Amino acid sequence: MDLGHITLEGGSEFGGQMAAPDLRSIELAGGLDAPIAIIPTAAAPDNNHHRAGENGRRWFTSLGATNVQVVPLLDRDSAANDSVVEMVTGAKLIYLLGGFPGHLCQSIRNTPAWEAMRAALTAGAVIAGSSAGAMVLCEHLYDPRSKQVIEGLGLIPNACVLPHHNNFGQGWAQQLRDLLPQATLVGIDEETGMINDLSDNQWSVHGAGRVTLYAPDQPVSHPTIHLPGELLRLNVVP
Repeated sequence: MDLGHITLEGGSEFGGQMAAPDLRSIELAGGLDAPIAIIPTAAAPDNNHHRAGENGRRWFTSLGATNVQVVPLLDRDSAANDSVVEMVTGAKLIYLLGGFPGHLCQSIRNTPAWEAMRAALTAGAVIAGSSAGAMVLCEHLYDPRSKQVIEGLGLIPNACVLPHHNNFGQGWAQQLRDLLPQATLVGIDEETGMINDLSDNQWSVHGAGRVTLYAPDQPVSHPTIHLPGELLRLNVVP
């Protein structure tokens, strides 16, 4: 088994210093010719999926990628569509866009498309997510619409992402500590990403901002901060 990589990004994708984590993700996926699949599901509830998907396609093309397609995966029905599953199966970098995390998670959980993503990861692909796309990949997912914690997709056990951490995400920290006392809270700034591109569950930080870890045994007022270029440890489920 050649387990692939996961990229978690804090939001404000497709510009600025997001080039750093995205170029690293492209490299890990096999280079500029590697097939990239943009998944716009999280942007579907407000009918923003077409614009968001095209923004993603243009961004990765601007970075030099030559094989980028937007996958028409918008809900549970399309997540079971044979052509959608085929597009995901052939991708080496699968990028989940931001938007509505609850809709994204419920749309792909236990579907053929998600099974294809898991199989691609196991075979060496990169699964990346920004904001809502990063949130759903963990065991725990905070849905700001319902203000409840729900079950995520589980690639990163006992963790919960706080996106846009330097903007509004840090304001969720105490509430989520109360709801998830034993979980690691992962605050990721905008224009910032973290990638498990090293051995033994080590992640590297890339981009403009910081990754802030709130460990279960630490008060919210005393998190551990990791700057670009620094390493951190967070477990991943194969």
